[in-house]
Amino acid sequence: MLNGVRIIEIEGLGPAPFSAMHLADLGADVIVVHRKGGNRTPGMPGLPIIDRGKRSIELDLKDADDVAALKALLRTADGLIEGFRPGVMEKLGLGPKDCHALNPVLVYGRMTGWGQEGAMSKMAGHDMNYTGLSGASWFASLPGQPPVAPATLVGDIGGGALYLTVGMLAGFLNARATGKGTVVDAAIVDGSAHMMNLLMTLRQTGSQSSDRGQSMLDGPHWSRTYACADGGFISVQPVEPKFYAVFLERLGLTDDPDFTGQYDMDSWPKATQRLADLFASEPRGHWAVLFEGTDACAGPVLSPDEAALHSLNKERDIWNNDESLQAAPAPRFNGSAAIPGVPPARGQHSDEIRAELALSPDARQKAM
Repeated sequence: MLNGVRIIEIEGLGPAPFSAMHLADLGADVIVVHRKGGNRTPGMPGLPIIDRGKRSIELDLKDADDVAALKALLRTADGLIEGFRPGVMEKLGLGPKDCHALNPVLVYGRMTGWGQEGAMSKMAGHDMNYTGLSGASWFASLPGQPPVAPATLVGDIGGGALYLTVGMLAGFLNARATGKGTVVDAAIVDGSAHMMNLLMTLRQTGSQSSDRGQSMLDGPHWSRTYACADGGFISVQPVEPKFYAVFLERLGLTDDPDFTGQYDMDSWPKATQRLADLFASEPRGHWAVLFEGTDACAGPVLSPDEAALHSLNKERDIWNNDESLQAAPAPRFNGSAAIPGVPPARGQHSDEIRAELALSPDARQKAM
């Protein structure tokens, strides 16, 4: 889908390279600028999944010749992605004004936690800090328990990387229509707050409360996970009455008075305890079989390794477990998922990319 689009990624961590991977999955020619002689952050693999499908060139951004090579690359690019703290790229002479002087139609993507400006813009932070301040972590637990959201998903990826990807795509469309580049300011605190708007819509209708455990999606016995006898978990969320009826029927609880008032908040605590006791009486596999193929909106909570073996994965090839566990590119187009590219070694394409820069513009296009 993005064949012919070139993006230069300045090596970073987390959401910025994830966004660049997403664009590479969609067919963009993503060239990641790895630090010359640099090493990965401790604990990061030598060939991380988030570099898949990219090409790698090693450059020292404090070396004049290497900066000149980067600027030559930027003249050929549609977009740039960086995830430094505000002001770092400007100090390197590679801020938006510098880059737009080289390439006026460049879409300059910036990934931060707190945004480019403001009192907190240069403060350190991580996923939980951003989502904690944005409000996005508030409902990430049961009442009385500390909020804990899935690692990186709500902040770094949901509120950060995916919003940067959307911003880059919008910037490309605008650049083609107007001939002008733009700066995409993707802040995790902004994106994770924006993701709350569906819940805020429910709040307007009276279905969502600011008090945890008092709303349709985080309070009822029919909207939570339960522990099973073997230590596994089952997810339960039959929100609509017709699905709730199927759920009760499968459990033999259709006429049980404790479960007749689906939306009666006063009945939720007792019904919750009864379901907790019931699910704890059998292993997860028992319940998975019981609900399989029904509209009960209940099913097992799987680990990534287990998910890779589930029948749905076999139908859709969601997880690739050949060498390293990784999920297929998404979304799909015309019913098919793209085949993810192989992660490059650091600097693997340095000579190739430098050779392309020496070509004439017409020859470079043929080489891409």
